[in-house]
Amino acid sequence: MMFQDRAHAAHLLAKALKQYEKGNPLVVAIPRGAVPMAKIIAAELNGELDIVMTRKLHAPSNPEFAIGAVDETGWTYLADYARETGATQEYIAGEVAAERETMLRRRGQYTPGRAPIEAERRIVIVVDDGLATGATMIAALHSMRARNPQRLICAVPVASPEAIERVRPYADEVVCLETPDFFYAVSQFYRIFGQVEDDKVIELLRSSPEAKREKQPA
Repeated sequence: MMFQDRAHAAHLLAKALKQYEKGNPLVVAIPRGAVPMAKIIAAELNGELDIVMTRKLHAPSNPEFAIGAVDETGWTYLADYARETGATQEYIAGEVAAERETMLRRRGQYTPGRAPIEAERRIVIVVDDGLATGATMIAALHSMRARNPQRLICAVPVASPEAIERVRPYADEVVCLETPDFFYAVSQFYRIFGQVEDDKVIELLRSSPEAKREKQPA
């Protein structure tokens, strides 16, 4: 399947997740590309929108290739092939430090002065626009699992078969619309796959019902 854009993929994912529309799910996006998608899904499932901060760790010779990922707490997932890319312990430590700094800065931009929405004993759906290696999704699922959800779901439009198998142990359920055998990059499955900039993420989050409720006087 070729998706027209992220909105098209989000509407299709929402249909696949329809069983959760009466459960007040928490729909959590991995910034930045998944935020427009998660906002659509949250609206269609009558849920709430939030983000989970994770960052991929880049291979030394290929910044587009993930060798692992880190979450805001510093918990790190390393793929079993990480060392084969030439990533030394020192290199990985540097990547982790740099990406945690990026997450700290972006958290301050995206949800200033607001704590993450409560996830305990809730249905939590973690959304991304696609999985190439699965590294950032694994870090996101680990981060959300620590918050004791009732059910933890990974939801993506497309993923490599290898990524799905890596992710599966970290979720109670995986919803993926397509797992093509030939997978080079997430972008190949979208006709329009533009960069989602920080300003767009900030706009989407600040205009969400959750953010507006936060601003209302007690």
